Amino acid sequence: MSEFIEQLPDVFARFGAVTLRAMFGGHGIYHEGTMFALAADGVLYLKTDSGNVKFFEELGLEQFEYVGRDGRSVRMSYHRAPDDLFENPAKAALWARRSLEAALRAHARRPIVERPAFAPLPHTPRNRRY
Repeated sequence: MSEFIEQLPDVFARFGAVTLRAMFGGHGIYHEGTMFALAADGVLYLKTDSGNVKFFEELGLEQFEYVGRDGRSVRMSYHRAPDDLFENPAKAALWARRSLEAALRAHARRPIVERPAFAPLPHTPRNRRY
């Protein structure tokens, strides 16, 4: 793991415990099971939505974007974290809290999908001779 990734738990120490999970060439950053940030190519991105994106836009922080398999650019609801967040634990905690709240709002908006109860397939004997 890179030094950049290894320092993230310390960056967010005032916010609370975080866990890191490798994903798609980067790392998801979670607090109590909710992903609120991601790290890709040595850059930290925080979750955004209509409730907190203004803070990122005011500072001109770019949105996370990657090129999909079909060659098209895909934008995700994450924006680059302010650079000074790494030297300011209080600021890191504030921005992490805002992003966690955005992630929680996104989860609350997802529809609950009713799944049918498990119904086993009808039993068919194997090796049956006809």
